[in-house]
Amino acid sequence: MDIKVSVIKSILAAIGMPKAQQTDLCALTILSMANLKPKTPWKKAQAEWIRIHDVIAFSNTNYGTTYAENSRETFRKQAMHHFRTAAIIEDNGMATNSPNYRYRLTNEFLTVIKDIKPRNKIKSQALQDFCKTHQSLTNIYASKKKMQKMPVQIDGITFSLSAGKHNELQKAIVEEFAPRFAPHSQCLYLGDTTQKDLVKKVDKLSELGFTITLHDKMPDIVLYREDKNWLYFVEAVTSVGPISPARILEIQDMTNEVKAGKIFVTAFLDFDTYKRFSKELAWETEVWIADMPDHMIHLNGDKFLGPR
Repeated sequence: MDIKVSVIKSILAAIGMPKAQQTDLCALTILSMANLKPKTPWKKAQAEWIRIHDVIAFSNTNYGTTYAENSRETFRKQAMHHFRTAAIIEDNGMATNSPNYRYRLTNEFLTVIKDIKPRNKIKSQALQDFCKTHQSLTNIYASKKKMQKMPVQIDGITFSLSAGKHNELQKAIVEEFAPRFAPHSQCLYLGDTTQKDLVKKVDKLSELGFTITLHDKMPDIVLYREDKNWLYFVEAVTSVGPISPARILEIQDMTNEVKAGKIFVTAFLDFDTYKRFSKELAWETEVWIADMPDHMIHLNGDKFLGPR
């Protein structure tokens, strides 16, 4: 393996990363994010926003690895999660399932890499400075993420949603859509972009007949209006995942034992996003647009809001 991989592994050890984060995979992740090929000088390191897909492609092209595309989750769990916690990388705050989700090196860690000297590989002043402030940096970046969180009131309880357009829309669904079109409903499920089951009322879902697996097929938000015995399955769409015919089949398969009336809603932040996805939407579903909160679009003329 290239000498640069060994150097990065030494740096990861020097700043106190666990053994599991001192592997070739983790070192190659850093080199990819810094855009450092085997012969690129350390001082040319960069910190551009990139995807895990780009990390895999860069490693395979420049360092002779053979990582498969389906190894993205391995990179995410073994490298990205720990690096972000340690404040050596940051993300752009988008939803994790968004095609626009990106990572980059923090400025502080980029300085460490750019200061590596070929003959004195890791004993640099920048590294010493980083090690002195590393714990405080971790706290700074943790606080930064905390400050970006959005409070949302769900059934009288305040929850914190991660920053990003997807959660901005979810907040609007709970605070604007529900009071208007699902009055007196309770939120049975809501998945934050970083915590899939932020709200998960298992007892009530089981009582209604759900098979409680709560995996990725769950809609973004599930509301229940007891006075009418209606369930609202709401997808918050900013980049992927409207209520399409295939999506309805997935939800119906998961709720075969549910007797309550089922209402399928796709929510958008604005009309332009709705237009992008309009051809994918299933008939006999509803559309709500946060920019026009008092109105809905009913994709059929036979009836207004209600189970089909």
